This record gives sequence, structure tokens and C-alpha cells, in this order.
Amino acid sequence: MSLFLIVLLAIALVVVIYGVMIYNALVQAKHNVSKAWANIDVLLKQRHDELPKLVETCKQYKEFEQTTLDKVISARSRVHEARQKQDMGALGQAEGALRLGLGSIFAIAEAYPELKANESFQTLLHRISGLENSIADRREFYNESVNVYNVRIEQFPDAIIAGMFNHRSRDLLEFSAEEKRDVDLKQLFAA
Repeated sequence: MSLFLIVLLAIALVVVIYGVMIYNALVQAKHNVSKAWANIDVLLKQRHDELPKLVETCKQYKEFEQTTLDKVISARSRVHEARQKQDMGALGQAEGALRLGLGSIFAIAEAYPELKANESFQTLLHRISGLENSIADRREFYNESVNVYNVRIEQFPDAIIAGMFNHRSRDLLEFSAEEKRDVDLKQLFAA
């Protein structure tokens, strides 16, 4: 075997090994995005399950504003639908509507001292508030995972391997400026 052929085979072997390393790194980045989404999905499901309890607790007070409750129920359905489809754009919009609706419920509840004192309402308030904070944390982790993945599939030489194996960019989970505004539940319930 000639020295030229040995050098050529060595170069080919290095290129193949490097390509495998890139492929494996892309697979890991893709699965990190999926894992980050699964973490958000679990929290959205938990909150999804808590919202009917909140609505029912509020309905016990006959005068409670039905329009606000309907908005929350509608937004909850849109979040569920977007979550199932993993449509980040629709999810961002539905999440914004849901957060605004929850803010309205908590603000309106101020006018109902019996509701504010209701143990079930207080438990749900703290549970949903905690879930909101966890969702925000996980959304940040998801967006970071998506960003790392998207950068990798666009960088050279990773882009070549990504294109060969049909890696496509993922959408960030973003909210509009108005939707990013936090609902300060503690302030709403301050005496």
C-alpha cells in the first residue's frame, strides 16, 4: 500500500469520526430541546388541571363575573390545543390570554372578602402562582435549549450534517411585551 493511500484513508477516517461526533452532538441538542419541552408540558398540564377547580371555587359566589371566568376557560382550551400541537406561536398567545384572565380573576376576587378568605381559593392561588413561576423558569431553560440547538444546526460544519439528517430549527416560546408583564398576585391580595 502506498503512503498516499494510507494518508488518504487516515484523512477519510478522521472526517468520518468527526462527522459522527457532530451527528451525536446534534442528536443530544435535539433531545435536550425535547426534554425541556416535556418539562414545560408537565407544568402546563398541572396548571390545566388546577384551573377548573379555581373556576368552580369562584362560581360559588353567584355575583362573580362570569365573563372573566369564560375568558379563562377559553384561554385554557387554547393553551391545551397549542400544547398538544407543540405550536409555540399559538402557545405564546394563548398563555398571554390565560395569564391576563387569571390576573383579572385575582383582581376581581378582591371585591369578594368571603372568596379571598376561602381556604380552597387560597390553596389554588398559591398552587397556580407556584406553577406560573415554575413555567417561567422552564420556559427560560427551553428557550436556551432551542437556541443552542438552532445555533448548532446553522454553524459550519454542523450545518452540513444537520442538513443531511433533516435537522430543522425549532421555535422559541416567546410572549409579547404585554404578556411578559407579571401578574403580581401578592399585590392583588395585599390587605
